[in-house]
Amino acid sequence: MNEIDTPEIEKSQPLQRLGEIGLSNFAPYLMNRIMGRYNAELRQEMTDLGLTTPKMRALAVLSVIDALPISELAVYAVVEQSTLSRALEQLVSDGLVRRDPDANDSRVTRIGITETGRAALDQLWPSMARNYAEMFKGISDEERQAFVTTLQKMLKNIRKHDF
Repeated sequence: MNEIDTPEIEKSQPLQRLGEIGLSNFAPYLMNRIMGRYNAELRQEMTDLGLTTPKMRALAVLSVIDALPISELAVYAVVEQSTLSRALEQLVSDGLVRRDPDANDSRVTRIGITETGRAALDQLWPSMARNYAEMFKGISDEERQAFVTTLQKMLKNIRKHDF
């Protein structure tokens, strides 16, 4: 009696339960373990810079895509909007980001990274890059690219936004 009744999933094969798949073969579990380890490796240095994971994610995203509306920044940073709003208050207070009105919509506030915010991220970046490289130690460039391509396809399959 291992079959789970789900109308969305084709019934040609019974759906495996987590115990049958195993944690070591369940991609969401593995992705969470990897990101948990990555964040833990950065935690002390982030703390020394007065950053938390949500703050670091916001700065990282803004360093690539600046002046985002808060709602889009929450999606890109993978942070609940309420958590991000609290983090942004502190980042603004610390001079790491700024709030700017949207030129076309007075209801929208855009968040931009300041030079101070960019400098803080620049201090953290070497550790971020080292930890990223460590994740792919012993993995060829071709395997890494195939993995990233697969992740991009998975994100496209499940995303709720057009970005």
